[in-house]
Amino acid sequence: MLNHPQGDVPEAGAYYGPESGTRWFGLWDGFFAVSYLVTAVLLFISGGEQVYHSVGIGALTLIVPWYAALGRGLMISDTTGPRNLVFAAGLLVLFAGTTAFNLAGAFALFAIVPMLIMSLPMRTAVVLVTVANFWPVAVAWLHGGSLGMDALTILPIALLSIGLSVLLGMWIKRVVRQSKERGRLIEQLRQSRERVARLSHEAGIAAERERLAREIHDTLAQGLTSIISLVQAAESEVGSAPELARTHLALAGRVAKESLAEARDFVAALTPPALRGSSLVQAVRRQAEGLVAETGLDVRCSVQGEEKPLPMAVSVVLLRAVQEAIANVRKHATRARVVDVVVAYDEDTVRVLISDDGQGFAADERQEGYGLRGMQARVEEISGAATVTSRPGAGTTVEVAVPLETPTTEAISG
Repeated sequence: MLNHPQGDVPEAGAYYGPESGTRWFGLWDGFFAVSYLVTAVLLFISGGEQVYHSVGIGALTLIVPWYAALGRGLMISDTTGPRNLVFAAGLLVLFAGTTAFNLAGAFALFAIVPMLIMSLPMRTAVVLVTVANFWPVAVAWLHGGSLGMDALTILPIALLSIGLSVLLGMWIKRVVRQSKERGRLIEQLRQSRERVARLSHEAGIAAERERLAREIHDTLAQGLTSIISLVQAAESEVGSAPELARTHLALAGRVAKESLAEARDFVAALTPPALRGSSLVQAVRRQAEGLVAETGLDVRCSVQGEEKPLPMAVSVVLLRAVQEAIANVRKHATRARVVDVVVAYDEDTVRVLISDDGQGFAADERQEGYGLRGMQARVEEISGAATVTSRPGAGTTVEVAVPLETPTTEAISG
């Protein structure tokens, strides 16, 4: 029996599952049944008066329901308390009745001793095991050898039995302790696996929600904003400048088609339509042209360094960063007149810079919305860096730098 720290003793009937080591109780039940049958046969075939046989077999038989009703549950649950002492006392009384008139009943010690050891603390069990082993000696002494054996003959057997019982008890305690500990470890492992699986599932859901939120913000939301701006511009020009209104409406239709394609593709995590069949520079230039058509700003798009083919993961992140920066210019840089969009190819990195000459903002006034947070999250996923610098009256600059060889692109290429 395990010595649980105070406050950590399991309740009666506590069970640690099929792996807790209690399955071996089926073997113990079989051993108990064999011990009962052998003892009953020895009592039946031994000499003596019939009434004594009946008393011994009756007391022995009562041990069976006593064990089944009370002892087995206490031994499995591994608890300590008054019920354990009641069970042990009843067990000793019935054993005493079994051997009171026939020493053949002492064979029941093969079952009595393990039950005392498994149901009681070790010190208490040793005391009661000693009492049980000395009981046949006392019976032989009281009957004065009329039972066929005298006390001096049985005493060495009782002493040897006590020694073997103590060794058996220590072995049983060790086996039970290891079995219970293994059961607890297996149960903890099972719970840990369930917790890891649950957290992994929740993390996957959160990551997918984050991905969809970023895609919706960077595609549908910005596309709808552009369409609204273009339609409003066309409404104001339909009378005075019908050709320009038609141009704006055509551009609004193109943006609507691209937004619809984006909506279909980001669900399947495919290549954005803006990058399908074109390079990053071409896609960025189309974004700049759209900003000119919507706002009339002077948007200057340039390339620094020698243009290189980029992994799709890098191109997507940089394009989304340009889209977010242009959307912020449209929404917040109301005083801007000039916007510079630069795609710079360095030896081991590629950068995009979007700067405007709008009103800017102070560092303590900066309030990052979901778009900037999503942009930074995207860039960090491929080991890049995104910075936003601004000050009142000096405009705003967004710079995103991404290494050409990132863990993500290496994994894709490998």
